[in-house]
Amino acid sequence: MIRVQNIYYMLAYAFHILREQGYESCGTEEFENTADLLSAILAKGVAMQIKRGLGRTYIEETEPLSCLRGKIDVTESIKQQAIMKQQLVCTYDEFSVDSYMNRILKTTMEVLLRYDMPKARKKELRNLLLYFKEVGTLDLYSINWKFRFNRNNQNYQMLMSVCYLVIKGLLQTSADGSVKLMKFLDEQRMCRLYEKFILEYYRKHYPQIKTSASQIGWALDDGIGAMLPIMQSDIMLTYGDKTLIIDAKYYGHTTQVQYDVNTLHSNNLYQIFTYVKNKAAADGKVSGMLLYARTDEEIQPDNTYMMSGNRISVKTLDLNCDFSEITRQLNAIADAFIA
Repeated sequence: MIRVQNIYYMLAYAFHILREQGYESCGTEEFENTADLLSAILAKGVAMQIKRGLGRTYIEETEPLSCLRGKIDVTESIKQQAIMKQQLVCTYDEFSVDSYMNRILKTTMEVLLRYDMPKARKKELRNLLLYFKEVGTLDLYSINWKFRFNRNNQNYQMLMSVCYLVIKGLLQTSADGSVKLMKFLDEQRMCRLYEKFILEYYRKHYPQIKTSASQIGWALDDGIGAMLPIMQSDIMLTYGDKTLIIDAKYYGHTTQVQYDVNTLHSNNLYQIFTYVKNKAAADGKVSGMLLYARTDEEIQPDNTYMMSGNRISVKTLDLNCDFSEITRQLNAIADAFIA
């Protein structure tokens, strides 16, 4: 389990913009559920974007006009008999707020209005939607989430990420095909947020440690690595000649059970062992850690193993507590590493 309020703090680390003024109330307010929290963050972000000005883009328009504008579409002009009305069908570019990202914002806010949340939050979203009258909506299941951000639209980066969490994490389809909303983000979305949160936490609070999500090269004897998969770490901490590779895991179950015996997820253990041994072949003092988000299960892993000369730990991080306790747990890991 995870406290709703702690999702805000995790988002705040993952997206630095949440530390700006305007989002401060989200850090102290109590929320009924995840949708309520994400609605509050989205509402604050959209309101700030409206003050800056909604992003605009050039949209191609084609319509019959009495005055020449852009390019004349002769074929359509003849088809529609526009000349009989003293018009010509023209194709031109309109600098419009009906951009793809604004459509995602409008679609997401309309989705959130279907969800159970305080009336004040719904009123806030409805008021914001008044600024989107000229913006269309999109089909929830065909949204393209691949964006290119630049100086002109970088303010939308966090907003698009929140929209992604809402659309992908809060939606599910019922048996009859209708859309309903889930109360919590699914494991896949939360796992990505969990990884990013831990990475950014150590980057901010432990500047003396080099923190990255680096790739690990295969320790090849002959240098031939064709078709080998990429080994991508979640979090890699480097301090002096020491390296700690952390693999962050957010599962509904921290262990696997067979014949009433709890054991570690074998694939996770094989993965971290492979990372550590290949990294150690190049850098020497390397240790690894599987860091699970703690669940409500009675048995939780808390083990340390020495495997072929390298230390590999399996720990849990309790997210269902006050955030100060979460920071204490993370600090204890970093302090033990640099000791």
